[in-house]
Formats: sequence, structure tokens, C-alpha cells
Amino acid sequence: MFTEANLVTFVTLALLTAASPLQQQTRGPIALPKRSSLIKSDGTFDYDQAVVQTIATKNKHRQNLMNLQNNTGSLPQGFEIKPPASLPSNIQARLNKRQSESLTDEEDDEEWAGTISIGTPGQKFLIDFDTGSSDLWVPSSSCTSSTCSSKSTYDASSSSTSSKESGSFSIQYGDGSTVSGPVYEDTVTVAGITVNNQKFSPVTTLSSSFASDPIDGILGLAFPAISNLNTDPFFVNANSQGAVDTNEFGLYLASSGSELYLGGANSDLYSGSIEFHDVDTSTGFWQITGASISSGSKTAVSDFETIIDSGTTIMYGPPDAVKEFYAQVSGAKLFDSDEGFYSFPCDSVPDVSFSWGGDSFSVTADNFNLGTTSSGASTCVGALAAQDLGLGDDTWLLGDSWMKNVYTVFSFAQTAVGFAQLS
Repeated sequence: MFTEANLVTFVTLALLTAASPLQQQTRGPIALPKRSSLIKSDGTFDYDQAVVQTIATKNKHRQNLMNLQNNTGSLPQGFEIKPPASLPSNIQARLNKRQSESLTDEEDDEEWAGTISIGTPGQKFLIDFDTGSSDLWVPSSSCTSSTCSSKSTYDASSSSTSSKESGSFSIQYGDGSTVSGPVYEDTVTVAGITVNNQKFSPVTTLSSSFASDPIDGILGLAFPAISNLNTDPFFVNANSQGAVDTNEFGLYLASSGSELYLGGANSDLYSGSIEFHDVDTSTGFWQITGASISSGSKTAVSDFETIIDSGTTIMYGPPDAVKEFYAQVSGAKLFDSDEGFYSFPCDSVPDVSFSWGGDSFSVTADNFNLGTTSSGASTCVGALAAQDLGLGDDTWLLGDSWMKNVYTVFSFAQTAVGFAQLS
């Protein structure tokens, strides 16, 4: 799921502190602040920010595929590393102008963020929790980029448990800038769950695209295969070190009360049973097979794979498949061919649902509708866009527009993703 040429744009609504690292526990909920939508205050679709986030998604998963190839020696059939995506200059100019208008509330999106601590004694950071990546990085006190001046920074010399390791960390973004730095090991605590000797990067170069973001860094929650550091992510280590009593975590994303639950699922937030589906272990993603999407009572596309990614705002599918879906939506039209956005009549939001062979899980009208195509227009933009992300012809990427409709459980124990109806 930043301003200008960065990955995603965010607004700080709350900075929530995790449980004390002195109180070890085997289950841990961490509250996440509210995340808004891509709808501007006047009800129109925020096209510029949607393009920024699409570029973010393209470049994040491009890097994931590069990591997968480096770590495993090959890519699954149909996967392809695309060239880096970049922000069109006209959108860059509009965003620069918008940023200068300080009295304008654009209601930009924010990350699903919470506070963690690194080191002994703990140094606190506001972190984005991302099920679509696998590494932990924060700014270093040795950072040479001006962007770091507004961030919390990691000082290795102030931690008695810090250890410098061999190797380096680097991610390139679409504007040509990078996040890069050395590799360290240290104690990391999230919601009272402590992991020892966690590899991470205190980055010494931080892209200017992070300058306006409230977050300090990112903590990935996917599989080791897509780790840029080629290491076990935080939650994998939490389980192997016995810090959690169940090798799974739950995510509840909503306009308020959002929560990451480490070491199980919070039964207060869902009803009925959790329906689990096996993960395709060849990719390193939380990728499940056998999906279908329906418009009303009619199945539009079936038998495709889905990556569940909390770091992506909307939903993306291969262009031909998304075109096939919107062909079942009365009045739907291609709104923007470059970015793959479709429109539909605002007074007739499609009844969208996904199934993986069991229950049918609906996408609410509020979560599917991204606002009007222009001020006063009778057509609205859908939260499913057509994009070739290099993930193959039958793989869809389901971000927050999907996850806000269900309680999601990511289970390493079962190598599966589970969904349950919200309570």
C-alpha cells in the first residue's frame, strides 16, 4: 500500500504505542490508526494519488520478484520482472502544487502503522505492517539523507544487543531514489512480542519520497523467499523462538479499531468460523489459488490466484480478466486506459464478491466506490483496476479495498490464508 514521487500518501491520525518490551507475552494485539480512502473531501476520485499508489504497487512487487529470483534462482512460470515504473511529470507537478497549499485537507491515505521498539534499551519507531513484503528497515542515526531529519533513527551504539552483520540492503523506487544501508541484528519488540537477533537494515540513504510520511520504516510479514536481506522475517522468528503460542497472525482493517493480532486471531472481531485456503509456497507471497469473482449472482471470472497484501490500497487484476469482470457490470466503462481504472453508474454500485470454493465474501459499496469521476458526475471509479504487475496472467492482487470487508488470518502453521465474516 507517499507524497509526490513516493510510494503511498499518508496522514497521521494517531500514534499508538505497543506494549512494553519488558512484559513478554505469547499473543499480542497492536492497534492501527484509521486509514482513509482515495476519495477527496468533495467526493471525487483522487486520481493523482491513485496513480502514485499504483506506481508504489508496481515497484514494490518488482522488487519482490527480484528478491525471489535472487533467493531461489528462478521465478515461477508466468512471473516477469517489469521495468521500474515512474510518476508522470504532469502528476508530479500537480502534487507539488497541492503540497504547497497547506490549508487544503486532501484526506490522503495512510499506512497501517504501529509503534515497535528495536534494541536494548528499546528505541521506538512508527512502522508500516506490510503482508506484501518481508524485510524490516528503519532510518539510521548515520543516515546522510535530509529525509532522515524528520524521522526516529536507530543508534547502534546505544543498544547493548546490537550486532553489525555482513551484507547490505537496497531497494530502488520508481523515481530513481533508493532506501539502502548496512545489515544489523538486534532485539525487536512488537506488542510485547520480543524477537532476539532479528536481522534488519538501519538505512543510511532514505528516498526523499518518504519526507512527508509519518512512518519511520516498514516491517514485512510475508515469507522469507522475497526477503531482500534473504533472512527470516520478524514473525517467522517470533514463532521459532517461542515468542508466540500460535504460528499465525490476524489483521482487522477498518475505519476505526484496526488491529494486528500476533499469535492467533481475535475472536471478538469476527463471527462464525475462519475459512482457510492453501498458499502457493513457490512465490513467497500470501498467494492462494482457486478464486472467483462475481458481479451479482453471476460469476464473471474464475480459477485465478490472489495475493493478499495489506501494503496495497486497492485491488488489481490482469487487464483481460478485469475487462471481463466489468463487462458484467451494467454501464461500466474504461475510465483511464493508462492506469486501468474503470467507471460505473454511481447509483448502481456493482454487487462484488469473491469466493475460493467456500463462502462468498462481499465487497461493500463503500469499499468498492472510489468516488465520482469528476465533481457532480454521475459516474464513479471502481476499486478494481487492470494492471500487468508481472505476476502472471492469472494472479490478482487484493489490497485494503478487499481486506476491509473480512477478518484475515495469515497462518504459517497451515501455510494458508483464512477469511471470516466481520462481527
